[in-house]
Parts: sequence; structure tokens; C-alpha cells
Amino acid sequence: MVSKNTICLWYDGTALDAARFYAETFPDSAVGAVHHAPSDYPMGKAGDVLTVEFTVMGIPCIGLNGGPICPHSEAFSFQVATDDQAETDRLWDAVIGNGGQASACGWCKDRWGLSWQITPRALIAAIADPDQAAAKRVFEAMMEMTKIDIAAIEVARRG
Repeated sequence: MVSKNTICLWYDGTALDAARFYAETFPDSAVGAVHHAPSDYPMGKAGDVLTVEFTVMGIPCIGLNGGPICPHSEAFSFQVATDDQAETDRLWDAVIGNGGQASACGWCKDRWGLSWQITPRALIAAIADPDQAAAKRVFEAMMEMTKIDIAAIEVARRG
């Protein structure tokens, strides 16, 4: 049964591959029902995978194989709050190592073009520090990073 509110992500024929990768990589993630097209459609043939129901960290999603006309953009991303550097490294390396690409400030894209923010909780807390000078140092340090380095964030926070 599809959730009342589900995120629909558009893929170019690779929704099932993406869903399987997310299920293998992120906790509380799984692939559900796979639906095949009952007849030919503009971007595929009868029998092709049309939609895939899956969850990413408990969030219900549907992958729609709609073709190349609507690529992913940074306007939508999953933000993953990590608990430590090991978890940050594991998730970052999984996304990048599977054909993805690094960006700035903890952002990366998977090989399907979907954006991810691999964000340590320590960074979130440090940017929200009531000491504005500490928050500023942390923010400036983050702006120089690709993958977030928690030790460097803590050094910047302490000044």
C-alpha cells in the first residue's frame, strides 16, 4: 500500500538500480513493490519497470522511470544526519564510490544525479552555537570542505 504522502523521484530507466543501492547503503531502507508497464508508453515498452516503491531511511518513495526529460537537481536532496565520522565516511564513500560525485559543504550526488547532504550532527550543533563567533568559525571551516571533517569542525568551534 502506497503511503498517503510519497516522494516521487524521476529516473531514466534506472529506478530499480537506484532503489536497490539506497536499500543496501542507508539504514531503515528497503525496496518494495516493482510495477511493470502494462503497455508501451512514451519512454518505454510493455513489461519495462515503470515504478518502484522503496523507502530511504524510513521515507516512502516511488521511483518513476519517466525518461531523460526531467533530471534531478539540487533543488531536492536527502539530508542524512550522521552520528560520527565513521558513519559520515561510510555513507559519503558509498555514494561517491558508486559513480557519484563530491560537491561542497557535505553535498554529493549519486550516480543517478540525486543530491545528498551527508551532515554530521556535530556540524548542525556547532553552526547553531549561541556563541556567534564560534558559529562563524565553524561555518567558514565548513565552506572550505567537501566531505565534512568533524575533528576540524570541533577545532574551529573551540577557536
